[in-house]
Amino acid sequence: MGFSGLARWLNAPTTALPLIRENILVNHNGRLEGKWQLSVKSFRSTLSQSDGSQVPSERSMCALTMGENVFVLLDDPGAPSRIEAENLTQPPTHYRNTFLTLSPPGALEHLLAQLKARWVSVRQSTANTAPRTQAAGPQLLIDGHVFSIGTDWIVRIGNVVLSGGAVKGMLLEAEYLPLPVLSSPLQDGTSELLSNLLTSILPNIRDAKTVAITISDSQWEDVLWNREEEEKEKRSKEERMPVDEDDIYVYGDEEEDGKQQPRDWTGVDRDRRSAFLIMAALRSEGIL
Repeated sequence: MGFSGLARWLNAPTTALPLIRENILVNHNGRLEGKWQLSVKSFRSTLSQSDGSQVPSERSMCALTMGENVFVLLDDPGAPSRIEAENLTQPPTHYRNTFLTLSPPGALEHLLAQLKARWVSVRQSTANTAPRTQAAGPQLLIDGHVFSIGTDWIVRIGNVVLSGGAVKGMLLEAEYLPLPVLSSPLQDGTSELLSNLLTSILPNIRDAKTVAITISDSQWEDVLWNREEEEKEKRSKEERMPVDEDDIYVYGDEEEDGKQQPRDWTGVDRDRRSAFLIMAALRSEGIL
């Protein structure tokens, strides 16, 4: 897996999918690899509707299914972000955003039913019970194709289809396989290499509205699950441990050489970041 870039074609016409497919196959000598299908469900908490509830705001949860994994983003407006928590005298029990990875598909609904958690699908009324929530279908689908271009590129294109059948534009993802990490001099964090590829596969349609979907390092750190935070703290404690300078087996450059660089775009971490970008983009548009 390599470094990926994501873009939204907001006003893509209904003919966009076959147009891009023809462009990739004919003009880029691409090859159709298969289907690209993702599903997204949205849930909201019903705690604020309970008798005597002191919950000031409603929590929300999105779950994106990608292959055998489900990526879950929880948002609690009443909790502080990680940056806000730095100014608190006592650490919070949780942060505003929590990002989880579950497997297999259906694990989230099964967990909610087991715990009798007070979450309901946005496609169901608040009077429904957990079993009815389990049966609720996805709020939207991303339906399209996966292509390869040469040996270096994987391109994914898909329509954003609401539960009622309406199409709300298109998502395009380009993955550059040779590099798991790619730095960009652009301030918004976009990659010129990926942007050029995505632009080249778009058909020449007047007034097409496309936007790059990016996330800053600070935003990404704010949604990392506690596992990463605990690993950082563990490494920090190990680095602060005293070293016996008289030990003949200790070298001054050991600590620097042993550091692991983050590789966000490899393995399941690539899928996590891609899933978060997709959910963040759709939420910002009010689709989720």
